[in-house]
Amino acid sequence: MAMECDRSGSHAELREIRNIGFISTRFQGTDGVSLETEKWATVLKRMGYQPYYFAGLSDWDPKRTMIVPEAFFDHPSIREIQSKSFKVYRRTSELTGLIHKTRRKMKTALYHFIHKFNIDLIIAENCLAIPMNLPLGLALTELIAEMGIPTIAHHHDFWWERPRFYVNAVADIINTAFPPSLPSIQHVVIQTQADRELSYRTGLSPSVIPNVLDFKKKPPGVNHYNVDVREAFGIGKDEFFILQPTRVVARKGIEHTIEVVSRLKSSNAKVVITHSISDEGDAYAKRIMSYAEHMGVELIMKPEIIDDRRGRTADGKKIYTLWDVYPHADLITYPSTYEGFGNAFIEAVYFKKPILVNRYSAYVLDIKPFGFKVLEMEGYVTPDVLDEINHLIDNRDSFQENAENNFCLASRFFSYEVLRRKLRNILTNFEGIRETMESNH
Repeated sequence: MAMECDRSGSHAELREIRNIGFISTRFQGTDGVSLETEKWATVLKRMGYQPYYFAGLSDWDPKRTMIVPEAFFDHPSIREIQSKSFKVYRRTSELTGLIHKTRRKMKTALYHFIHKFNIDLIIAENCLAIPMNLPLGLALTELIAEMGIPTIAHHHDFWWERPRFYVNAVADIINTAFPPSLPSIQHVVIQTQADRELSYRTGLSPSVIPNVLDFKKKPPGVNHYNVDVREAFGIGKDEFFILQPTRVVARKGIEHTIEVVSRLKSSNAKVVITHSISDEGDAYAKRIMSYAEHMGVELIMKPEIIDDRRGRTADGKKIYTLWDVYPHADLITYPSTYEGFGNAFIEAVYFKKPILVNRYSAYVLDIKPFGFKVLEMEGYVTPDVLDEINHLIDNRDSFQENAENNFCLASRFFSYEVLRRKLRNILTNFEGIRETMESNH
């Protein structure tokens, strides 16, 4: 009887991968990690795999999800650990004890998750890249080392990309788990610069898989539900709607959008910031609100009425998705100084909208070379940029040809089909070549 061999060449029964466990701090809302996880899960389901989820906060399918509150980066005990680990030079024995107490609890929960759902492969979504939850990263690293379970570590951003992590008392933990170097882990990054930095700093060799969208699915337009989006944000039918679909954090460059609006020849433009202040404090939010007031710009921020699902707020206001808001926008601004990849860029292309983009590194290395035609700035707003936007205000259909070309390019290089091919290559490294029942959805 023929015998099968494991990856090391010794005789063993190969384990077929069917159930995949996604692990992160949260699966909820419109943050980039949650959005990309949902896309990966969709593609993997079409390839015949079954996804399950482990997180500290989630509103996804409860039958497929295990929630452990301490896995969430904003859990009180995790906040305490973070506050005593970063922007300090030495940690106390009490802090070490709290980290490892939480790690043990987390690892027990992770083992339970693996066995409950018969997980064959783990996909760690950013929780082994950025140290937002030290005990979770340690626990997951130990579990992978002990089980040797096939793992894809999907890294969206790293600690060295965030100045707030530079000064810390946990360098030993960061070096162990963010990210770990283990033989059963295949590392994936979302852009070229991250590939170079990870290889340089750790010697690891990741694969690059960009963020994607389902370009075969027709973009939604204005419909009976979202027809009143402009009214909800206080924007008139004839006013120029500028949308910045980002969080309120310093690297998003919201001050550039404010400057653009203040310098346009028309006073008929309004800007909406879609997301909340998030996890990096409110100092920047206060700064841009003060700046907007100083520049005479109405900065519209109503994150409570934008979510990943339609619904109603506690006081009865309609909740829209980003997909409800995009069709109404006349211009998308994306003046970030740094981005892991650029979801908002791909989304703007998907909705065939003109976009103003700052030339951040991932755009320059991984997006622009394909030939996209957009409005560009490089660190600051120039008269040429203002002239282009003024022209757009006067001729709102002038970008249509470029929009169609951009859509075609993105459908070739940033589609679900690209993701499927790249995931198939990685999964082949774990399970070899096998026949899969992939749906044609």
